[in-house]
Amino acid sequence: MKQWSVAKLNKERAGFIADNYDLPPIIATLLDIRGIVTEEEINDFLYNESDIDNPFEIKGMKEAVERIRYAAENGEKICVYGDYDADGVTSTALLFSYLDTIGANVIYYIPSRENEGYGLNFSAIDYLVNENVNLIVTVDNGISAIDEIAYANSKGIGTVVTDHHMPSSTIPNAVAVVDLHQENCNSKFKMLSGVGVAFKLVMALEGEYCDLDMLLDNYSDLVSIGTIGDIVPLVSENRVFVKRGISNISNSDRTGISAIIKEAGLEDKEITSGNISFTIVPRINAVGRLGMSQNSVSLLLTEDDEYAFETASKLGADNLERQKIEKEILENINSLIARNPSIVQQRIIVVAGEGWHQGVIGIVSSRIKDIYGKPCIVISNTGGVCRGSGRSVEGFDLWEAVSSCAEHLIQYGGHPMAVGLSLDYDKIDDFTYALNEFAKKSGEMPYQKLNIDCKLNPAYLDVDIAKQIKMLEPFGAGNPPPVFQLCRLKITNIIPLSNDKHLKLMLSNSNARISALRFFSSSAEFQYKVGDIVDIAVTLEVNEYNNQENLSVIIRDIKFADIDNSVYLKSLSLYERFCNGEQLSKQEVLSLIPSREDFALVYRYLKQNSCINYRIDVMAYRLNNKLSYGKIKVILEAMNELGLIAIYEDMKKFEIKMCSVTNKVNLEDSLIIKRLKEVYQVEQI
Repeated sequence: MKQWSVAKLNKERAGFIADNYDLPPIIATLLDIRGIVTEEEINDFLYNESDIDNPFEIKGMKEAVERIRYAAENGEKICVYGDYDADGVTSTALLFSYLDTIGANVIYYIPSRENEGYGLNFSAIDYLVNENVNLIVTVDNGISAIDEIAYANSKGIGTVVTDHHMPSSTIPNAVAVVDLHQENCNSKFKMLSGVGVAFKLVMALEGEYCDLDMLLDNYSDLVSIGTIGDIVPLVSENRVFVKRGISNISNSDRTGISAIIKEAGLEDKEITSGNISFTIVPRINAVGRLGMSQNSVSLLLTEDDEYAFETASKLGADNLERQKIEKEILENINSLIARNPSIVQQRIIVVAGEGWHQGVIGIVSSRIKDIYGKPCIVISNTGGVCRGSGRSVEGFDLWEAVSSCAEHLIQYGGHPMAVGLSLDYDKIDDFTYALNEFAKKSGEMPYQKLNIDCKLNPAYLDVDIAKQIKMLEPFGAGNPPPVFQLCRLKITNIIPLSNDKHLKLMLSNSNARISALRFFSSSAEFQYKVGDIVDIAVTLEVNEYNNQENLSVIIRDIKFADIDNSVYLKSLSLYERFCNGEQLSKQEVLSLIPSREDFALVYRYLKQNSCINYRIDVMAYRLNNKLSYGKIKVILEAMNELGLIAIYEDMKKFEIKMCSVTNKVNLEDSLIIKRLKEVYQVEQI
């Protein structure tokens, strides 16, 4: 369950934007909501396809260019040192390709994720010494490699750092450091990916006669893939890169990218930021997660059709293997939760297992975070030393939380929304406890939000609106696809599709009738019924079939009309705080203690309804909101303890089975009821 949050709209300003810039009302509305309101901002967002700031505004760029040019002109051996994800791979391919084109003596190096880890390392430097490398140019890494760069210096290898990550208080002793986040850096746009920084280095190497259009034509396909893969905001310069890149990918003459498109089944489909994100990027990332990313780099550089096809097929196979491993880990975690549901009652979910693939646990952590709406850390134990990867929800600084537990860790790093860490196996319990103690002291945890742009009248939905919205593409981080709330619609029919894997809902109000698709939801799982009055959060798409354009309304979330999910979420949080032994006020405890009439109400509901995959918010609504979410949870737990029902809970379902009971049951015997009453010596129910 998510808290629906509708953005604020200045209707007068939106009207002014529509009138003065000759824009459709829906586009003017969405621009206002996203804070794009001045003439300069609107023109840059909607129409800029080539303007990029001067690369020499970035601190260290002049020194980097001078050193790289000297190496290229004097035949020194240059190594482009990248990273194993899509951003690092495309950065490496871009800079290597450019340096090779201008006749430099250049090689590239990608560290193994499993054997070497992220960034520069001593063994790699030793290898490059044996390869007679004179200059290392890092891309998408290097800003934190203080000791490694000092070691390279001692071996007679100079280093130019190009990076986009936040520096620490100590800057590496490199020949040049190009990072937008350094102090006294004059660059205006700070949210470039690693490949974006590499592109600006190429611009600078081209010098005063740089033909930017030519560079964008040659390299924006690579820049767009890395930019989308790194999930940086698709605004300003990133938006230019991705716009141009999508156009170039659609008509790509890069053999490797064409091979990926064909292998992924995108050959006859429109290329969008969405299918780059969900189809192309995962294939490049999969090799880094499971093996050596050199395959991805060589694929992006090759002009050999046969090699490109073979390597693209390998990337596709690796991606399928990655999905299989991810599914297996999720199933393992699902079993852990089924055996011990209290794991997910904690403020921060921490799960640990043996031998889980360390290249995949970050994705798994993100999936669990999405399911439960809580920060999550997944830890894999291999030989006693454990590595973990965590993801957070908006509004909770997971890096700060992990930092507070440094005494239990060997190493950690990251940012507010994502962390990586390592620790000894026997420290996992202490770390989990300390982490959740920090969260308890941080006040109320934020709820996972569904950000909604605005409410729409269903009567106004048509293909034209969906086509107009395409003006805002490319969509991605910082510019998500618009989500609209359609209010107070009556469900008139529920139609299973694709062997009941998906549903089509027919909905209506006094002014409109619409159909909407709910993907990956079967009729058995769907807990709404014909006649229910609901609000739906939707995205709009244009669907072409038989040369005819139709509107597709895609349901992203659904709830009963006029229900505020935050009320349910607050009550659930209260129940979990009690289960975790946190201090509650007397009033809070009393709000959780049910009466005998409350028990009877829930018991009758369960007896009368055949559905066993229960959502508590739906149950609360069906009971006319007479009982809070938390109180229903208490009642169900008490019934489970007393043998009236059997509960099965995992990541996918919350099942309840009625039990046959012959003897009279005393509600006072329930442990959860006893614990509640003991807190403030509440009288018997």
